[in-house]
Amino acid sequence: MRVLVIGSGGREHALCRSLKLDPRVGELHCAPGNPGIEEIATLHAVTPTDPGQVAGLATRLGADLVVVGPEAPLVAGVADAVRAAGIPCFGPSAEAAMIEGSKAFAKEIMAAADVPTARARTCTTPEEAAAALDEFGSPYVVKDDGLAAGKGVVVTDDRDAALEHARACRRVVIEEFLDGPEVSLFALCDGRAAVALQPAQDFKRAHDGGEGPNTGGMGAYTPLPWAPEGLTEQVMREVVRPTIGELARRGLPYQGVLYVGLALTAKGPKVIEFNARFGDPEAQVLLDRLETPLGGLLLACATGTLGEHDEPVFRAGSAVTVVIAAEGYPGAPVKGDVIKGLDATADAYVIHAGTRRADGEVVSDGGRVLDVVGTGPDQESARRHAYDLVSRIELRGSFHRTDIAR
Repeated sequence: MRVLVIGSGGREHALCRSLKLDPRVGELHCAPGNPGIEEIATLHAVTPTDPGQVAGLATRLGADLVVVGPEAPLVAGVADAVRAAGIPCFGPSAEAAMIEGSKAFAKEIMAAADVPTARARTCTTPEEAAAALDEFGSPYVVKDDGLAAGKGVVVTDDRDAALEHARACRRVVIEEFLDGPEVSLFALCDGRAAVALQPAQDFKRAHDGGEGPNTGGMGAYTPLPWAPEGLTEQVMREVVRPTIGELARRGLPYQGVLYVGLALTAKGPKVIEFNARFGDPEAQVLLDRLETPLGGLLLACATGTLGEHDEPVFRAGSAVTVVIAAEGYPGAPVKGDVIKGLDATADAYVIHAGTRRADGEVVSDGGRVLDVVGTGPDQESARRHAYDLVSRIELRGSFHRTDIAR
């Protein structure tokens, strides 16, 4: 099988790594990729959000499967163009991807499907936003309605800061705060059927103890020994299947991964958000633990044959990933610093998230620069192995959380 992955971040490196391990994948390509991906796949220079460029490349390569990693190409219609070229694609259509592209649309789908979620108001003026903030009270949750690369959400006790964020967005969704531990669950979907991967947890705040600004994610781990028994089955029954059923009813069959961000409240699991792609950095640990060959699973989703595929199987043990971020992240990350110490150890390895090559060196090229993945027979050993490799990496001005999976 000849596979083309679209994207250049840590999620795409993790996808390429798992696809490379699939014996059915004989040829692996990525566009545009990064220095880590370059070690295992052939890279191509395309604009990931240009449907014509991506479909043209897939056609020239004779790809058997295209896997779209990030959300922006999905919302731009890349999956539609690839399917129109007659090539199976893992990733929802532009219309179905609005489950992430518009928070208001996601709330509309959840209401129609009777999915448990926070009460919310969609606001387009400062006056509407102020009224919604007063209605739901503190902590205030304000979400940019559109794509914001994981940084469009403000959760704060400061009403002025919440209102300022609302004013900076053209349209926002303001909702009640959901109290309880957060869990990420990913479901692979083929338009009709869906299967779950194991739950994971990520850490959104920049600094230890949940302090600092929200980020795209500073680390993650799986499995979750503390997760309630039957959680996955409950979420599939109450959230995933009703959601993809409602999308199908509207003529928007969902083929790809549906990310469900959950709060485990006193009244049961409630949806915080949907994403139309693998979460980053949760994908890094989930794909590490996935024993079932990834290529066959994704092809089944792309061809509507998931119901004929065996349920995913996961390796025993645990995986923990720690993000190494650039100086200034998440505000104005510094780029261009040389990175040293990237060699894997016996129980840990590096995923490139925001890097490029310059003068023969790997240098930082984003806010979240590296994901260090540690593995072990249990959570504590996986955590120890991850942080051991983190300590070997040199990147001027970088920082990381020290309490991932503690």
